Amino acid sequence: MASEPQGGLTEYIQHHLNHLTVNFSADHFWFWNLRADSIVVSFVLGAAFCLWFWLFARKATSGVPSKGQALVELAIEFVDTQVKDTFHGDRRTVTPLALSIFMWVFLMNAMDLLPVDLAGWLVHTFAGDEVAHHTYFRMVPTADINTTVGLSVAVLFIVIGHGIKAKGGFGFGKELLTAPFHASNPIAKLILVIPNFLLNVVETLSKPVSLAMRLFGNMYGGELVFMLIAGLMVSWISFVPGVVFNTAWAIFHILIIALQAFIFMMLTIVYIATAREHH
Repeated sequence: MASEPQGGLTEYIQHHLNHLTVNFSADHFWFWNLRADSIVVSFVLGAAFCLWFWLFARKATSGVPSKGQALVELAIEFVDTQVKDTFHGDRRTVTPLALSIFMWVFLMNAMDLLPVDLAGWLVHTFAGDEVAHHTYFRMVPTADINTTVGLSVAVLFIVIGHGIKAKGGFGFGKELLTAPFHASNPIAKLILVIPNFLLNVVETLSKPVSLAMRLFGNMYGGELVFMLIAGLMVSWISFVPGVVFNTAWAIFHILIIALQAFIFMMLTIVYIATAREHH
């Protein structure tokens, strides 16, 4: 349950929207604000996913699978089916990529189901109220725009890599200048070079922007709603309605958590499939 904030609900939300940061500076001319909470949580969840699937893959048997193995096989088959229906080339590298994206984003999104004040309560319990008041820690990496932009930029480079691999460096560059507008006349081709190039640049850059903003917006909004509901639980009068609203939103939010991970994965597959097509 959230403790009564001294500055009211606004200060409570502002406190929970701050990140645990590490600042680096050089000669007082620039500084780098590193959001350690997003990095640590995302790294731990990624490592947990790899370890989890590796352990069950290592112990996999052809007989009756255990519940854990059945869950892993279900996730792999589900992702492989989506890749098979969308991507019609060699999917030996695409399916592992899609599985990694889906599970990693899902786990990072699922951190939103943890109590809002869990990190603060742990710090308060082990270090005291004064330290807790000046300590910030956000548990949902995908509610941080830096995380979603980083994921989306990585997807962009992967998509470009697939395009170059499928068409060759010359073919990839040629397509940037000759599509989507085509012409048979040499002069018309030359005139269309700039419009084609600009449209392809805009299309390419819009992909990571849409990926990042969609995931960030949904998870940030969900986290904010949990904080607003937690504000109802600071008094005994509104505690019961707060619990009801929190439970209802958490159940609904499970759908958003899974759906956003699925959308991020599917758009990545679609972008890769599109990049490998010849125009």
